[in-house]
Amino acid sequence: MNASSQLSHPLRSQRLNQVTHEPHSKLDNLVKSHDPFGSPERFSHFVAAQYLFQRDLEKLYNDPELIKLVPDLPQRCRVEQARLDLADLNRALPEGDDSIRNTTMGTGEALAWLFVSEGSKLGAAFLLKRMPALGLSETFGARHLGEPEGGRAQGWKAFTAVLDSVELDAEQERLAEAAAIAAFERFTVHLERCFA
Repeated sequence: MNASSQLSHPLRSQRLNQVTHEPHSKLDNLVKSHDPFGSPERFSHFVAAQYLFQRDLEKLYNDPELIKLVPDLPQRCRVEQARLDLADLNRALPEGDDSIRNTTMGTGEALAWLFVSEGSKLGAAFLLKRMPALGLSETFGARHLGEPEGGRAQGWKAFTAVLDSVELDAEQERLAEAAAIAAFERFTVHLERCFA
């Protein structure tokens, strides 16, 4: 066992948290710098980025092999909620590219992308508290931030239990870690584009 893996957490979900700490912090700071809660219009840029990211992952959320691992996976996708939010906010759907949708991923990589999307639901609870000031709610303009069925904490625990239990070899582990970082970087690109 090499030195770096001894420092790593035994749980994959915790290791992915560790390796994405820097891109996650950078993204958080970038979000704050764009002041998405300053007005409904500013928030619509944020929702557009969310829509593009959920669109990237739509195929993964509906992948039959992944559904065997996470049976409620299709219901977890928020692309439709983000689409409706953009309509509420009178913003046209942004054009997405298919580079992620058309990428063939192994199970570890796919779960790592989903890990980033699912993890964002935990933070969404705090964002939802800012919505009344904008005249928005989980039924208008901020549906994609809404409480998932069964609750946020329960949904996250169920997802990470699967993520932590899937057997991956060393190369698949490496690819999963790279995929989680790539997911944060992809959202960052969407955010920059939508606020440009």
